[in-house]
Amino acid sequence: MSDIQAVMRRIYGEVFSQGNVELIDDLMHDEFVEHEELPPGIPQGREAPKAMAAMMLSAFPDFRADVEEMLQDGNKVIARARFSGTHQGEFMGIPATGNTFDIGVIDIIEFRGDKAIAHWGLMDTAKMMEQLGVGGPPG
Repeated sequence: MSDIQAVMRRIYGEVFSQGNVELIDDLMHDEFVEHEELPPGIPQGREAPKAMAAMMLSAFPDFRADVEEMLQDGNKVIARARFSGTHQGEFMGIPATGNTFDIGVIDIIEFRGDKAIAHWGLMDTAKMMEQLGVGGPPG
């Protein structure tokens, strides 16, 4: 495993799953750019992943970000991962439902040296909301 793959695993494991949000300052470049569409109120730059991790861990105290597969092409790492947790706190204005979710996620992180400089990501938010019981296909 390359050093940048190890950094990406730390972002999933230590930041998102364990809540060590301040570690982002060590793992992400000062000029970090977030390209994923973010929920309202989430700041840009290096503050975006901090706010996202804090939001997820507040709403889902047992939140897990587990890597299933990781590929590297030069200074970019692509990960196929799973996000899961139990909805025990408010999430984007939605009161706790007690329901669990488990969804697929794809992330691409570009590195400058050993620090993340940019992120692109997709997560199955519609499936997440359906599993939480707050959305889904029209019936």
